[in-house]
Amino acid sequence: QVRLVESGGGLVQPGGSLRLSCAASGFSFSRYAMNWYRQAPGKERELVAAIRTTGITNYADSVKGRFTISRDNAKNTVYLQMNSLKPEDTAVYYCNAATDWFSYWGQGTQVTVSS
Repeated sequence: QVRLVESGGGLVQPGGSLRLSCAASGFSFSRYAMNWYRQAPGKERELVAAIRTTGITNYADSVKGRFTISRDNAKNTVYLQMNSLKPEDTAVYYCNAATDWFSYWGQGTQVTVSS
């Protein structure tokens, strides 16, 4: 059974930091690109950060220099370190595992940036 379980979300003040984790099971983690998406109220889901099986990373322009995605294949876990958070980062953050043929999603974790 495929599972992606996000954790680490919460309420943080502007300028603060959070670290999201996504624990994966039920598939060959190291063979999948891992992605973090987010969806704010009334907006479409958008890709925030991606890390390929090779370790190459990509980021949305809005988070470059502030967010860092990483993966630990030994722990089947992907992380999103979020620094210098802004109110516009408020959203539900989703973990995604993808190949050319399959795509799996977590249930999401809420991140709220507010004073």
